[in-house]
Amino acid sequence: MGVSVHFLPDDVTVEAEVGEPLLDVAERAGVLIPTGCQMGSCYACEVEVEEGNTIRACITAVPPGRSHLTINLFVDPTW
Repeated sequence: MGVSVHFLPDDVTVEAEVGEPLLDVAERAGVLIPTGCQMGSCYACEVEVEEGNTIRACITAVPPGRSHLTINLFVDPTW
């Protein structure tokens, strides 16, 4: 079963598979998530999920147990 991933503020939605890396999902959707270290320690890829929690997209995959996921991209001016 796929998960509908909605990227804000771009208002782009794409289908993804559970376990698929979020950076791959964003790239397929044509959405840019800035990255730095690719290990999660620099926080350049930090995004907000619908519950208001922040995650690091470079080390996060599409979670199981949901049919929809909203990701709010925000830009860190230092990157």
